[in-house]
Amino acid sequence: MISIKGLSKVFKTNSDTITAVDRLDLDIQDGDIFGVIGYSGAGKSTFVRLLNRLEEPSEGNITIGEKEITALNTNELRLARQEIGMIFQHFNLLWSRTVKDNIAFPLEIAGIPKVERENRVQELINLVGLSGRENAYPSQLSGGQKQRVGIARALANNPRVLLCDEATSALDPETTDSILDLLVDINEKLGLTIIMITHEMHVIRKICKQVAVMENGKIVEQGDVLDVFLNPKQTVTKKFVEQVMGNGTEDDLEQLLETYNQGNVVRLHFVGESANQALISQLAKRYHVELNILQGKITQTQRGAYGTLIVQITGETDEIDKARQFIADETSVEVEVIRNVT
Repeated sequence: MISIKGLSKVFKTNSDTITAVDRLDLDIQDGDIFGVIGYSGAGKSTFVRLLNRLEEPSEGNITIGEKEITALNTNELRLARQEIGMIFQHFNLLWSRTVKDNIAFPLEIAGIPKVERENRVQELINLVGLSGRENAYPSQLSGGQKQRVGIARALANNPRVLLCDEATSALDPETTDSILDLLVDINEKLGLTIIMITHEMHVIRKICKQVAVMENGKIVEQGDVLDVFLNPKQTVTKKFVEQVMGNGTEDDLEQLLETYNQGNVVRLHFVGESANQALISQLAKRYHVELNILQGKITQTQRGAYGTLIVQITGETDEIDKARQFIADETSVEVEVIRNVT
């Protein structure tokens, strides 16, 4: 487990003091894919660089497994970093080296014998899907291929933890998805802990199990990804959820209510298996009501599906009440009455 207690980083200039990370507490379970999301300036990149002491903490403790990283001397830290891989937004490859030589670089530093090194490099090339590109130089690779080299290099010393600092921000959406799929595959095959630093909720939704939201150097919200999608509490979290769900604004909702001014307008919240229920057709068959889907979206997370539909239900009052009661009593879909305009 990764345990972080009271972690702070303060930068001092001639005229100012900036607290980039502010007394942060966090526990991350072994084998988890843990997301840390925040807008630019939230402190998330500083936070991830503190984990392997690329930045020195101003105060606080970091423990990875049984090692207190913040208590290690220079030689101990150098060895401990072999168990902490890191990939970057802009790849940080050595442009004068080929794919295989880039991947071999940390093994050379660790003093691994040549034959063992070559076997390990080929194993990693196969793992990240770069077979046939071993002798290419970074300038001959696409962005996605460069990041695959970065991932293979980060895995060279069999780390227990993989830190990903905005690893997909420089990539197009299709390539981003392929890299995220690769990280999930690596997590499942190798069982290592992955910490994803990002400003994109799509990344969190697609691969993370737990998420922490950072703002002004603090964690302002944390929990299971599906729970955070369902009940975002902070304004910043709601904005991130809207990135994926595309929820309309209050003005959009008011316009819907003005346009569809009969019957009930309800918001249906689907979670997990309920997202697969043919609820709308069931209601239409069971009750003398008409249903009109006004707005909505269903999306998948690692913990299950989540989504909302805004639906207009028209008909006799008692039939509308029966339909709503059926949803409440017989399904796991949550019903929120936005307006009763009968």
